[in-house]
Amino acid sequence: MDAPNKIVLRGRKVVGGVAEGEAIVTKDTVSGWGGIDSTTGTIIERRHELVGQSFKDKVLVFPGAKGSSGYSHFFHLARVYGAAPKAQLFNKMTTKVALGAVVTRVPAMTDFDRDPLEMIETGDWVKVDADRGVVEVTKRARGGRQ
Repeated sequence: MDAPNKIVLRGRKVVGGVAEGEAIVTKDTVSGWGGIDSTTGTIIERRHELVGQSFKDKVLVFPGAKGSSGYSHFFHLARVYGAAPKAQLFNKMTTKVALGAVVTRVPAMTDFDRDPLEMIETGDWVKVDADRGVVEVTKRARGGRQ
């Protein structure tokens, strides 16, 4: 059972490892080619709900990938430039998002017991243990309450 300000999700490992950080959450799919600035990790797609925000050093929670097969190249470049997310949690497994997760070399998970897009909000603290298939979410304080 979840504690009042803690949520535990279980899912499937895509890329192993353990990482934690602040969540950045979007219900929009993410485009690599033309959708992100690989040097800063900033979403640059004009119609995206996170336009102007960076996933650098955050846990990126998103439904999945869109666009061309160049998606993985731009996430690989984000890793090279030090602008990659700390971990990736996504709902829809495709070859595009799987390859993007592998080349980013950060813990990545999918196939959750509960929808992470409904359970995690931007600003929550998230610990991803992809090796164990566990995501621990600590809800941030909102309006003076937790």
